[in-house]
Amino acid sequence: MENQCLPKKVPGFCSFRYGLAILLHFCNIAIMAQRVCLNLTMVAMVNNTGSPHLFNESVVEMLDNVKNPVYSWSPDIQGLILSSVFFGMVVVQAPVGYLSGIYPMKRIIGSSLFLSSLMSLLIPPAAQVGAALVIVCRVLQGIAQGTVSTGQHEIWVKWAPPLERGRLTSMTLSGFVMGPFIVLLVSGFICDLLGWPMVFYIFGIVGCVLSLSWFFLFFDDPKDHPYMSSSEKDYIISSLMQQASSGRQSLPIKAMLKSLPLWAIILNSFAFIWSNSLLVTYTPTFISTVLHVNVRENGLLSSLPYLLAYICGILAGQMSDFFLTRKIFSIVTVRKLFTTLGSFCPVIFIMCLLYLSYNFYSTVIFLTLANSTLSFSYCGQLINALDIAPRYYGFLKAVTALIGMFGGLISSTLAGLILNQDPEYAWHKIFFLMAGINVTCLVFYFLFAKGEIQDWAKEIKTTRL
Repeated sequence: MENQCLPKKVPGFCSFRYGLAILLHFCNIAIMAQRVCLNLTMVAMVNNTGSPHLFNESVVEMLDNVKNPVYSWSPDIQGLILSSVFFGMVVVQAPVGYLSGIYPMKRIIGSSLFLSSLMSLLIPPAAQVGAALVIVCRVLQGIAQGTVSTGQHEIWVKWAPPLERGRLTSMTLSGFVMGPFIVLLVSGFICDLLGWPMVFYIFGIVGCVLSLSWFFLFFDDPKDHPYMSSSEKDYIISSLMQQASSGRQSLPIKAMLKSLPLWAIILNSFAFIWSNSLLVTYTPTFISTVLHVNVRENGLLSSLPYLLAYICGILAGQMSDFFLTRKIFSIVTVRKLFTTLGSFCPVIFIMCLLYLSYNFYSTVIFLTLANSTLSFSYCGQLINALDIAPRYYGFLKAVTALIGMFGGLISSTLAGLILNQDPEYAWHKIFFLMAGINVTCLVFYFLFAKGEIQDWAKEIKTTRL
């Protein structure tokens, strides 16, 4: 009966809300491109990305020192530079979660996207000064990118009708996968033809253009949009009014800390971001030191996992919805299934990479599959908090993201230290540590994950005499 009260649904892709999703999609592509491009350009920026025994001179041969300056940064310094973006992202999570409900997202996201783009433009001259200044730029870039990636969820509180939130948010978040694919696909050619500094300049300029577009095209509230049709405004506003609204309750912190299903989500989010950050950051380095290819080929090979991850993510969404709508599996079974696929499949393929890859093609296949199958987790533990505590989903998402980022920070830094101290068996140690974390957290998830709303997350009803 409630659905009869709603106005007629306006067309999807011809609407401003889907235009907003597309704009955010490109903003996410830009910040991920600015974040990931250093992973590949590092191969051309330093005179040795691995050990003296594994380094191939072909990586830097024929590169002009004028357009491709080369620096003598040790593997541990490289690891610190690559992971420093996570320092900024970790610091900003709590403030953004608080400020996003107070200040306009138009200013927060627009200015943060501009700051990230500005830091991208400053990285090449900063590298001329020294590694310390590059780290400062990356930390500031992490603060800006963390603000964009976390704050954008607040937008859909006013813009996304309940029945369209899945489609709108998945459209925007897919930019985080497409960004690395695009940047790794083209960065190798840019490094080869124009020099590695141009990679930062190009993506920095693109980000500046998008930030300017954001200020002109985005409005915090759909009812304030001057060009949106009245039918679409009525549809969004009235659909949001149909939601059950109750007074704000205090956070049940003690109950949350005692909740094993919540800890199962937190631990597996930590494992996911640990694995994802490790593979995203060090795939170009692994390809360079093991496969001995040039920068252009490195970029092409490093981009393959993101294309397949994009496909796996879409496939996971379709499969999970199919299982639930047809009532083939329960919610908790679906979450456990896709958490297993997203956590255990990468472990299997990483082990195959270490022990069953005997040639170039098998190495590329196993490395691609290990990277891409992580995206099955999008329909597993990464959205499980919405099942068990919808009232506190925003808060729990920020908490899991914050803890997960520590995993990304530790994994990237630790990998650099291992590569510097034990070059001969470094990859075995790095990948076995990743496998151990994934399997341990997965077992905990299997034992304690739930699919129904927990008692501490239910609305407290008061009775009046």
